[in-house]
Amino acid sequence: MKQILLERPAANHIFIPKRVFMEPAALEYELGQRLREQFRAEGIPVTVTGSHNRVTGIPGTTPQEAFLESKRTLVVGVRRGKDFQTCKPSAHYQLPLVTSCPGKCEYCYLLTNLGKKPYIRLYVNIEEILDRAKEYIIEYLPRETIFEGAATSDPIPVEHYTGALKQAIEFFGGQEHARFRFVTKFSDVDSLLDAKHNGRTRFRFSLNTDYVIRQFEHGTPPMHERVAAAGKVAQAGYPLGFLVAPIVLYDGWQQGYQELFEELYRVLDLVSQQDLTFEFITHRFTQRAKTNILDIFPNCRLDMDEEKRQFKFGQFGYGKYVYPKDSMAEVKEFMQGMVDRYFPAAKVEYLV
Repeated sequence: MKQILLERPAANHIFIPKRVFMEPAALEYELGQRLREQFRAEGIPVTVTGSHNRVTGIPGTTPQEAFLESKRTLVVGVRRGKDFQTCKPSAHYQLPLVTSCPGKCEYCYLLTNLGKKPYIRLYVNIEEILDRAKEYIIEYLPRETIFEGAATSDPIPVEHYTGALKQAIEFFGGQEHARFRFVTKFSDVDSLLDAKHNGRTRFRFSLNTDYVIRQFEHGTPPMHERVAAAGKVAQAGYPLGFLVAPIVLYDGWQQGYQELFEELYRVLDLVSQQDLTFEFITHRFTQRAKTNILDIFPNCRLDMDEEKRQFKFGQFGYGKYVYPKDSMAEVKEFMQGMVDRYFPAAKVEYLV
């Protein structure tokens, strides 16, 4: 099982599910009908499910098997809830287009939030979701409303099936009082390069060192592919951002993160550097997350020794283990130094 979990994606990193579950209501939409026919034509089994929130039939008798099979499962549904979840402090609301992602990152907080089988879920009623976003925008006029498209997902891997992300980008491109942002680890961005974004979508990439990606971010593109994709996005005129997370303090971490900045500097042109943001998040974990991680990745090499960490209560009332203050100060000084050296015009939004 360990060897399977550590497999890398195909060269093009395109997500193709092993099985699909579909709500009957999804077939009332043109996209749902098209997807059913497409999956059948590709030989992917399609099973009817009563609700996209309660899916049975995903195999797996151990935590590792259940996790792996869920990452190969796509559920197609209709989002019925009218209200959007808030997304503070980075945005006002989540834009619910997708849930979960096919990546198998050992540290991912969704291992806790989405249960033992974090299957990938997409919604076919995209127009209705965007209509609700428009209501929020009108409600908050004349203030600007910001929407986050990747709070509990990575929307890129299923974009070749839905086109939902491009549709959302162009929707926000026409909204004077709204902004859109999302983040991805994946590099399949070509279909979004000609989108009419009008500078109102910040296209962000989650980056890390080669070591961290190889060790902990299974099933995702390597660092140089993500940076190359960022270069394409910059050429397409999008406001660009980078989420460097989680920052892991391993032997030689400074050299690894400096090599990341050097690669970014090599690829990005001077124009794109004028509207650039960085977000930095150091590795942290809860006791519950540690238990879930070790259930799925029993040979995990993440340093989760509580004795080496500082315990801190989070904004949602639960405790987490973070790096001690002296380590945090070292990280802050180093990362700010990298930004100042390579991208002095960039904005550091936060470092936690």
